[in-house]
Amino acid sequence: MTQYLSAEQILDADDLAHEDVKVPEWGGTVRVRELPGTERDKFEAQFVGKDGASVRAEGLEGFRARLAAAAIVDENGKQLFRSAAETKRLGEKSARALQRVCDVATRLSQMSEDDIKELTGN
Repeated sequence: MTQYLSAEQILDADDLAHEDVKVPEWGGTVRVRELPGTERDKFEAQFVGKDGASVRAEGLEGFRARLAAAAIVDENGKQLFRSAAETKRLGEKSARALQRVCDVATRLSQMSEDDIKELTGN
């Protein structure tokens, strides 16, 4: 007989993966987490027009910084970059470092290349 999970069991499950990523350009290691469902929706909404179909004209502009800001957390899982100003400054950091973080964030969050192309219009 199959045992089904209760709502409480689902909500209490520690199901968000994370990975520590060495970023030599920044002189250390950062923790990158899988985006929770609502965070991924919020992240994707930044690149989609109000009609749900049109893609941001800027395409990739800000993509890496926004994804890295959403995915980099402290040891307790709390986002390090919360403001638009911090995200903008993060975007001014090494593209190689940001890409390393984004590669892990997209893998952990199951974001496919097709998902990214759809978001960025590329």
